[in-house]
Amino acid sequence: MLKGIRRGANINLIGEAEKILNRNVSSPSYSVKPTDFFALTPKLTVKEGDSVKAGTSLFFSKKNPAINFVSPVSGKVTSVIRGAKRKVLEIMISEEGKEAVSHKVDGLGAMNQDTIKELLLKSGCWSFIVQRPYGIVANPDVMPKAVFVAAKATGPLQVDYEFILKNSKESFQKGIDVLKRLTQKEIYLGVDAFFPGFFETVKNVNTYPISNTHPAGNVSFHIEKLAPINPNETVWVVHPEDVVNIGILFETGKYAAQRTLAMAGPSVKKPQYYATKIGASLAPIIAASEVDTASENRYINGDALSGVAVSQQGHAGFYNNLVTVIPEGKQYRLFGWLPFKDNRVFSLSKTSFSWILNARKKSHITTNMNGEARALVVTGEMEKVFPMDMYPMQLLKACLVGDIEEMEALGIYEVVPEDFGLVDFSNTSKIEAQEIIREGIELMLKEVG
Repeated sequence: MLKGIRRGANINLIGEAEKILNRNVSSPSYSVKPTDFFALTPKLTVKEGDSVKAGTSLFFSKKNPAINFVSPVSGKVTSVIRGAKRKVLEIMISEEGKEAVSHKVDGLGAMNQDTIKELLLKSGCWSFIVQRPYGIVANPDVMPKAVFVAAKATGPLQVDYEFILKNSKESFQKGIDVLKRLTQKEIYLGVDAFFPGFFETVKNVNTYPISNTHPAGNVSFHIEKLAPINPNETVWVVHPEDVVNIGILFETGKYAAQRTLAMAGPSVKKPQYYATKIGASLAPIIAASEVDTASENRYINGDALSGVAVSQQGHAGFYNNLVTVIPEGKQYRLFGWLPFKDNRVFSLSKTSFSWILNARKKSHITTNMNGEARALVVTGEMEKVFPMDMYPMQLLKACLVGDIEEMEALGIYEVVPEDFGLVDFSNTSKIEAQEIIREGIELMLKEVG
């Protein structure tokens, strides 16, 4: 049984998405970004002007060519956007028609582990499976010790998976059955401890409750308590809506790119949910949500703690169900470092009255860091919001100096960057803890593999 955490904090932002599902917003273009897949080097299989069907391969992993990444829609490749050293950043696709690649699917009972794996790889659905350690697309040659699906998120303004998937119960169960037959291992399903919804009726899973403050919903914490990763072991993580997409593949024989996006945040006048597809353009969704454009905003694929900034004309990320919009913090307070002056800014520090005044009410937070980079000193702040049984500051220091043996000893295999989102928010050193962990994991992949 997973017990609630005692360390952590909730960032109560204004602008939570209402339980309204808008199906009337269409996207003029879609984007698939190789950068959404950590440490992946892509090899393109299409070029500008090519016609594609939903499920047509766009690129594959150079390290493991069996892993395909496919188009979410039928249409035409309008552009391939590259960055420095011709690095592929995005493949842009305009939707035209409803054609889709069709795969032969026998009854699940007649399929063995190899045929299921082959179908997932060929169809592009293997990209939905993320491997720990490192948070990379799973290696198909290595079976996990367990599979985790967390259907309860605790970050700022996070989505309600029960609401998103309530009309996809059969497909969700099908996806679970596929994963169970593929791995023949325990599947752990994390549910809301108080309102589990239909998830409590799902079969072939070991259900556990998720409660208390953020980051109680982070899968790293669940893995540490329920199926710790030992040397030479792996664990798989699959997002709830991607379980549905896997289920749809085995029901219809076609790649499913279903994605429900919640548009939320202090700058959103009509925060709600939108039914769309992976990589959808954000511009029409932003317009439908009546985002306040009177001031400059930051658009984030994901939550405000660990999401990725994107332009107003950008596209949704591959895995995220949430787009957060918050004001840019370009207004500064005179003598803002004084603890008793202008205590309207939410803070986790008890040196400020705002910790008492704003502890329970919803806050209107901007991107302002309220300070510059400072020395990394021992204050105990990180440990107060980091629930895992390890030393976060010491791990960060080991990553900074590239000490691989120390990184291994301190738990680099157990974490991903998002686990340090609250550390970034709360620590007075203003360091980029998530970026440090990301670079540390990249070093581990390069030197250890």
